[in-house]
Amino acid sequence: MEFQRRTPRSGEIWKTARAWTPLGVHSNYRYLEPYPFFASHAKGVQLWDADGNEYLDFNMGFGALQSGHAHPQIVQAQRDQLERGTIYGYEWERAPEAAERICRRYDMAQVRFSSTGLEATHHASRIARAVTGRSHILKFEGTYHGSHDTLLVGVKPRPEMWGPPKTPVSVPASRGILPDTASHTLIAPFNDLEATRAIARAHRNELAAIITEPVPMNMGFVLPEPGFLEGLRELCDEVGALLIFDEIKTGTKYFRGATGRFGVRPDLMTLGKSIACGVPISAIVARQGVLDDVGPRKISHAGTYNSNPLSIATCIATFDHILTEEALDRSARLCSKLATGYTEILRDAGVTGRVASDGVSGSVYFAAHPVRDWRTFQRVDGERSMIYFYSALNRGLIPGGTGPDEQWTLSVVHTDKQVDRHLEILSSFAPELQGTPQSGEMDEAV
Repeated sequence: MEFQRRTPRSGEIWKTARAWTPLGVHSNYRYLEPYPFFASHAKGVQLWDADGNEYLDFNMGFGALQSGHAHPQIVQAQRDQLERGTIYGYEWERAPEAAERICRRYDMAQVRFSSTGLEATHHASRIARAVTGRSHILKFEGTYHGSHDTLLVGVKPRPEMWGPPKTPVSVPASRGILPDTASHTLIAPFNDLEATRAIARAHRNELAAIITEPVPMNMGFVLPEPGFLEGLRELCDEVGALLIFDEIKTGTKYFRGATGRFGVRPDLMTLGKSIACGVPISAIVARQGVLDDVGPRKISHAGTYNSNPLSIATCIATFDHILTEEALDRSARLCSKLATGYTEILRDAGVTGRVASDGVSGSVYFAAHPVRDWRTFQRVDGERSMIYFYSALNRGLIPGGTGPDEQWTLSVVHTDKQVDRHLEILSSFAPELQGTPQSGEMDEAV
């Protein structure tokens, strides 16, 4: 196998790693067959593995590095802060600056910082229950909001566990989640407002919140259909539940997040990933009044590393110098160019597929049908998706995240030349991606 020929040192490192760590990795999603490749270092949009192979990176840390690797402004902010301390155990004097930047950019009232996306959605769920006095959270089938018990339900369920299409079953996504916990998490089909309304109304006295990624990114790149997000806002107002937008990924893929892109304002939003490019930080952001009872003996929110100076300094540098409106507009133009190139190359090669993109990210589906939810995603050709990934990897391109459920991300330092190189590499192996033809035409969703 070409991958193994190119990465023998990664294979050796993995043999050592798996002796001490399950699967040899510290996140299940990093495991690959026959073994994961191990990174050595990165700069800009280039990444080198342990064997010295150089890659053009369009994964960008699964969207956490819209700055590119080791951006000078990020390096400088971190270097300056390292000399002054990384954590004090007290609030840092500049934390209010970061909070103000976030609230102003996303037109929200208050924010609390945490360290990971998992923590942010976990706390947001608790806050919603406390504010409403209700017990249930509604999420969408196939979506991922971090690996905590409340929301690790209905994530990548197997077909035999789905249940009816209009009322999916609340399937725990891991052993160790208590059945009673899972029973408080309702599952609805994404992009089906009618079904969602029926489920929410049936549980209106128990429903604390509806949580969604405005653009689900655990099944590629699924854009909300016209009126869907607006319908969720109206539905939450109707039943007295909070609307939570999980914008861990989408929050920086548009200048004002998906909230600004689609013009729908949630009660709570969670931010993470690229708000401090390369440093762990997340935020729970709320409209006026929602966080009023966060405090001792009321609604718990705590963490030693919350608002630590290293993360906050990086966040400020990111908002001030990197993820500017001009830079994001430029990245979006490059993303559109990449998506158009994919569409043309695959069509010319006779490959059945569809491309979905918006903002600075996109995904290719090897299927003839549009993907609008988890169940239509299941008909995507996963085998061809992996052939595509390894074919690119073996030619020095990381085309996006691994597998059909991930997407590419354009950083602010990608250039036209690098997009052209990406498309050139795709062209070199596109004919190998031909599969069994399916009915339908390939098009680009924008």
